[in-house]
Amino acid sequence: MGSITDDKRNLIIVSNRLPLSVKRVNGAYESSLSSGGLVTSLSGLTKSTKFQWFGWPGIEVKDAKDREEVQKSLEAHNAIPIFLDSSLAHEHYNGFSNPIAETADGGTLIWVHDYHLMLLPELLRDRLKQQGKSCAIGFSLHTPFPAGDFWRNLPVRKHLIEGMLSSDLIGFHTDEYKQNFIDTCASLLNARTEIPNQIQYKNRLVCIDKFIVGIDPQKFADTLQKPDVQERIRTLKERYKGVKVIVGVDRLDHIKGLTQKLKGFDAFLDDHTELQNKVVLIQVAVPSREDVKEYQDLETELCTIAGKINGKHATPEGTPLLYMHRSVPFNELTALYSVADVCLLTSTRDGMNLVAFEYVACQQEHHGVLVLSEFAGAASFMTNGSIPFHPANKTEMSEAIFNALNLDAGERKAKYEYLRGFVNTNTRFEGLPAFIMSIADPGSAKWGETFIERLSRRCRRPGSSC
Repeated sequence: MGSITDDKRNLIIVSNRLPLSVKRVNGAYESSLSSGGLVTSLSGLTKSTKFQWFGWPGIEVKDAKDREEVQKSLEAHNAIPIFLDSSLAHEHYNGFSNPIAETADGGTLIWVHDYHLMLLPELLRDRLKQQGKSCAIGFSLHTPFPAGDFWRNLPVRKHLIEGMLSSDLIGFHTDEYKQNFIDTCASLLNARTEIPNQIQYKNRLVCIDKFIVGIDPQKFADTLQKPDVQERIRTLKERYKGVKVIVGVDRLDHIKGLTQKLKGFDAFLDDHTELQNKVVLIQVAVPSREDVKEYQDLETELCTIAGKINGKHATPEGTPLLYMHRSVPFNELTALYSVADVCLLTSTRDGMNLVAFEYVACQQEHHGVLVLSEFAGAASFMTNGSIPFHPANKTEMSEAIFNALNLDAGERKAKYEYLRGFVNTNTRFEGLPAFIMSIADPGSAKWGETFIERLSRRCRRPGSSC
């Protein structure tokens, strides 16, 4: 692992995927920055933190010599590949738990991420105990934690919850998710939960808290000042002169409510024929899990709906929907956010949805309106500055869009100022390694630094209060 000075915190990050992936090029293996995976876990790490990252490299490698080459290609980035094959259950235990436990020194901080690895904290704690090591283990969940009724239908529910409770600190994005977990621990395991933000289970004290994800607004502000971005903004404004622009940016995933969004927009066009040729929805659907049939079917369904909408509402002057199934470069995305009058987000269930934050960061001059599903995690913090709605109610969505397009300047500014205050409060700390900064999505936020500091306190004082 290399020497680490005493004044630097030693951190191991564990996630389902590495922030880099590996491909075979001309007979050799090369590592490249990954376009997906867990990005929000990167934030909040300062120059005082030395870390390694364990995860799957995105490729199956069976040959021992090839695995050695892959490991060497990732070493420069402090990334340790976990190779998964057909013996997945065996590899999950020995492939994740054992190397991490061996790498960790006493006092190392271990930060485990997301639902894929709910069992890992318990496996790690057992291995570390066998090796006589004391390490603080943190776990962050980046998806909603459902209410108790869901868990009663899950056969492996106890194993998953006990796996998480082997952590010292567990983080959620909202109070709702945190409370759902606390209630589940009490009802399912009879854990003691009387003290706020603490769970007592099997003679262990586990700290539970909310850690709000944020973005780096300055990154957007700086990008908006670039000459090529300013030129693109002028081009888009001219192209859509006299037209209200609604923007949607979502990963192509069922939880984003894209079918509901398109059907709701279709209802809006039916309800307001007087706005023909005066409103356009620009929807970016970023490809995701393209090798999975359910996602292929979703893309086919969205293309069909989009075609029907344009077929029904198009005129010789233009179409009301521009549907793009591809990634959009950051500069282009920033320009698009800047010119949009409305941002429409229709999540049916979402951990946070940082697109809401990104849109606000680009609207300092225009004061665009956020139309936000009540089921996005962001709604827990942004409802007062947005127009909320139920994504399954087409009439409600249609009315929300219409109201957003017709807010007067004073209301737009008031809502924007509320949102800007929240977004600016939850900004990113700098100081990440160069390779992480180069891929860090604006979802990187100071919650990471806060989480690590809390975990450090538990490491210094095991069993102490939260």
